[in-house]
Amino acid sequence: MTEIFINSKEQFNQIITDKAAVVAYFSTKDCNVCKILKPKIVNLFATDFPKVQFVYVNVNNLKELAAQNSVFSVPTILLYVEGRETLRNSRNINLDEFRDTVNRIYKMLFE
Repeated sequence: MTEIFINSKEQFNQIITDKAAVVAYFSTKDCNVCKILKPKIVNLFATDFPKVQFVYVNVNNLKELAAQNSVFSVPTILLYVEGRETLRNSRNINLDEFRDTVNRIYKMLFE
């Protein structure tokens, strides 16, 4: 799995359209929770859900994109399936519950 750093709203929308499943991690460089959580999320998708494209969105650089997706706190994790938002988690994320929910969606989509 390759992590993509989003540079524009157009790039983000293109990836969401082109890929069957995309997880978007919205954060900032100053988010202390994100410094611990993001590596765990990246590893989770790399090992358990390799067919899902991981993208990182720096909210400070792409405020319009964050607003377009109703992201008002960080971290926010959005899972898109076939271009539609399917799962949203913000701030306090329970990794076990998150993994279980993504696993159900992943099995329906790829197995």
